[in-house]
Amino acid sequence: MTGPAGANAPALPQWFAELFAHRRWIRRAGPFPHVYARDVFVPEFYRRLADELVRVRREQSFGPVTDNYGAIGAPLSGMRDGPLALFLSREWHDLIARVAGVSATGDVEGGIHNHPPNSPPGGPHNDLGPAWFPGPVPGPGEIRTADPAVDIKTGAREPGVVARENVRAVAVLFYLGNPGWQPGDGGETALFEHVGAGNPVASLLVPPLDNSLVLFECTPRSWHMFAGNNAAARNTVIMWLHRPREYVVQRWGGDSIVPW
Repeated sequence: MTGPAGANAPALPQWFAELFAHRRWIRRAGPFPHVYARDVFVPEFYRRLADELVRVRREQSFGPVTDNYGAIGAPLSGMRDGPLALFLSREWHDLIARVAGVSATGDVEGGIHNHPPNSPPGGPHNDLGPAWFPGPVPGPGEIRTADPAVDIKTGAREPGVVARENVRAVAVLFYLGNPGWQPGDGGETALFEHVGAGNPVASLLVPPLDNSLVLFECTPRSWHMFAGNNAAARNTVIMWLHRPREYVVQRWGGDSIVPW
């Protein structure tokens, strides 16, 4: 792979291509297939993203991400007016889907996650969970995000509201706003070859280095977690692409889907 789009991929729009530093994105086979990249964006655009994170943290109230998880955050769907809106663009969606080798629907969920210093570690999970989105499948060039009219986790909604059940297809973690991180500072993303009873040992720790990312297809084996013990706050853009439930049932069986 010679760039974020791959050697045989269609040409990216110029405005979009100019955001990238065009370094190599590394495809790794273990502990499960994933892609890792450093210096993802050119310095000027990365600084805009980091500055926007500071503004968002100053002007928005972050709430708990979910039960029994140490992070606080805010959804990307509320950040459409600044540089963070890139992560809700169809161009970014299609790039990530192409790199991951996944056919995705155009439905996107994500947010900013902030782990305060000395946050506890999470638990291993594979992200192969359901996600409900309103309306029909997005058309080419469109993106659809979660809507309060439909509970994204359960599909609960008022009568007459149309919704579709998807499953997470690709997870992306982009690290920003973690200046000066050094080995030993903690807060990595732990990847596991396998998990079982007790305390599984991580096979690989992905450091939260600014302007880097890790992405992977969500499968029954994509075990990962926040490693905790972070000396400083750890900030991440985390997001997921999706695909229809029927595809996952056919490939891995319905019992592979992890309910909330």
